Amino acid sequence: MGLIKDTFSFLVGTVFGVYLAQNYAVPNIRKLAGSGLLIAQHIEETYRKPKKRNDDD
Repeated sequence: MGLIKDTFSFLVGTVFGVYLAQNYAVPNIRKLAGSGLLIAQHIEETYRKPKKRNDDD
């Protein structure tokens, strides 16, 4: 019974996702994640604490 229930849930979710993608302006998640990583990288480089120097070298 669990296999039928899981398969039905997966198919309903897939059909619903296809419907949403065709009828609404759904953002591209891969592009959104990529731009978010670039922004996070820029913020990290801008506000990173300077590395401590060792006077032993």
